[in-house]
Amino acid sequence: MPTSAAVEAANLAAVFKAYDVRGTVPDQIDEELALRVGRAFVEVTQAPAVVVGHDMRPSSPGLADAFARGAVSAGADVTMIGLASTDQLYFASGFLGLAGAMFTASHNPAAYNGIKLCRSYARPVGMDTGLAEIRDRVEAGGEAAGITPGSITEKDVLEEYAAHLLGLAPVTGRRLKVVADAGNAMAGHTAPAVLGRIADVVDLVPLYFELDGTFPNHDANPLDESTLVDLQAAVVSEGADVGLAFDGDADRCFLVDETGAVVSPSAVTALIATRELAKEPGATIIHNLITSRSVPEIVREHGGTPVRTKVGHSGIKARMAETDAIFGGEHSGHFYFRDFWRADSGMLAALHVLGALAAQSRPLSQLMAEFDRYVASGEINSVVADVPVVLDRIRGRYADRDGVELDELDGLSGTHDGWGFNVRPSNTEPLLRLNCEGRDRATMERVRDDLLTIIRSDTTTPRSAP
Repeated sequence: MPTSAAVEAANLAAVFKAYDVRGTVPDQIDEELALRVGRAFVEVTQAPAVVVGHDMRPSSPGLADAFARGAVSAGADVTMIGLASTDQLYFASGFLGLAGAMFTASHNPAAYNGIKLCRSYARPVGMDTGLAEIRDRVEAGGEAAGITPGSITEKDVLEEYAAHLLGLAPVTGRRLKVVADAGNAMAGHTAPAVLGRIADVVDLVPLYFELDGTFPNHDANPLDESTLVDLQAAVVSEGADVGLAFDGDADRCFLVDETGAVVSPSAVTALIATRELAKEPGATIIHNLITSRSVPEIVREHGGTPVRTKVGHSGIKARMAETDAIFGGEHSGHFYFRDFWRADSGMLAALHVLGALAAQSRPLSQLMAEFDRYVASGEINSVVADVPVVLDRIRGRYADRDGVELDELDGLSGTHDGWGFNVRPSNTEPLLRLNCEGRDRATMERVRDDLLTIIRSDTTTPRSAP
């Protein structure tokens, strides 16, 4: 049988990303590729058993079945959990002690699909921790002789997942009206199971809970604030206390307060950090370097130890393991919990916010105000002709300024008493990504405009965030 276009070497280089496999179906990702990845995954990890889940995209069940066949051919037993959010797959990996594979393209549009892989207990697999070797084995093809095939069984873990999350973050107190926008994606599967268990506290108003991988209402990508318009309107019209917006695989959650305003994910990170520090005083909290400076300030004020990391979940999970951090947050809406096998869970983050809100009488806007101390620019992308040259210009501009500290943990960061910035290159494109913040809007805009003047010289072109 001829090799499909999806497993040609040039295509593999495009779809094997830093942290997962992702591309368009069927030209970049098809069932032959999924089968080969399943076989290679078992060969590289030597996993005796794998748990497999998938999202609601039309191509996901077939891809998951093909992966399972590949894993079985390499001698592994496979447990199929069917429809799942990514954090539900991580739960299954931790709960069952198995390596895992999740078929999803997260927030990407309908034409895409992908594979997120982990070792047992939700330990991440990225390019530096096995994904490159898996890619190379997929390209080589072939199947080892003399292997006794494994077996395929099915198991539903949804109720156990829901019970586990509520055990980590109980929600008690005053009654809340909660609008949840699933975007026709996997929160439509998990939110009823989780929030239905606390119906005595949560009056749930579902928005786009019907599973539909064609995304008929809007993309399930809450990083794009245009996708939050329906949620914002529903929160206001329903007189709700809070709105929850989940991405396609429901591992991220964004919040809208009772006025319809979007809540900063950095403020959510700071809130959850205080709750986790109340359980374990003095613990370490991880935050990435584009998270607001509010986070380390608040962590220190509550007796914790903040640790700053590069952007990206593999780095955060590794630092959590090294430091035994109890919690980690990213400004992109990913929240990681030590007691959830250091994995990220949008639903668990939502439960923490609901728990904090229900336990007191203030509206969400007032509750979150104490955790949101700076005005942020948001991420601003620019296409540049020469990334190192532009970074050198910025470095030269700020190196000798009084009170400014520069570091190069991830790109170039500068901090001052009342403002800060990070400029970092894209891993895949000639882009520079700017994030900055200030004590007030005027300060932020001054720093932002100064940096953009340098970045967007005559050799650069602005581009909005993807």
